[in-house]
Amino acid sequence: MTPLRPLSPLRRGRSIAANDPVWLFDLDNTLHDASRGIFAQIDQRMGTAVAQALGVPHDQADQLRRRYWQRYGATAIGLARHHGVNLQQFLATCHDFDVRPLVHAETGLKARLRALPGTRIILTNAPGHYARRVLDALGIAQEFDGLWAIDHMMPMGLPRPKPSLALMRQIIARLDVPPQRIILVEDTLKNLKSARQAGMRTAYLYHPGSPFARQQHGRNLYVDVRVNRLSTLLLQAHAGRIPDRPGRA
Repeated sequence: MTPLRPLSPLRRGRSIAANDPVWLFDLDNTLHDASRGIFAQIDQRMGTAVAQALGVPHDQADQLRRRYWQRYGATAIGLARHHGVNLQQFLATCHDFDVRPLVHAETGLKARLRALPGTRIILTNAPGHYARRVLDALGIAQEFDGLWAIDHMMPMGLPRPKPSLALMRQIIARLDVPPQRIILVEDTLKNLKSARQAGMRTAYLYHPGSPFARQQHGRNLYVDVRVNRLSTLLLQAHAGRIPDRPGRA
């Protein structure tokens, strides 16, 4: 298998072992608590960037970016499609700050990730340069085999971030493994829903700071595992308690 655009250096082998699970981990509010500080920085910068790019008041800019986030999964996609805003430049502007003092994660995360069997890949709607800085700040970059950021989400040459079903199918084709061997770990339910539609397994990490999370109760039919802490999921995986195919939780 040709590796995804890898983290540098690539910690482990360049191929996926037969029958090994493939873990796709979201980044913000999954591997770390972005709601404690990082999201506020991004939110402030994004509001200013939208207002400046479109020449509109801040309240109108906020309405537009939330609308585009709900429709496309990323504000930047709506700005690029409808206003001709340069996607890469916009993302760079919104994520250009020092993440180190703002990163917060569970204790023991590195050791638990290292013990997790299978291939581990970051799948995030954030830009790659930001994702690498966060992973470095967390000290866990070496625990992942690859990074799939919004920069790489271009099926058919068009930007298609999560929750795009086309993206999920592209991931399966690129990994070249049966979809039931792939587990998406996410704090955003609509991303898990499209992963399930593509045949993947799903793990919902509930985070109260994620959009619409407080509206959810119980476990949706497209969620195999629901946890409140990432450490709980990793311990379950070590014990072999993750369902072996979709819908068998």
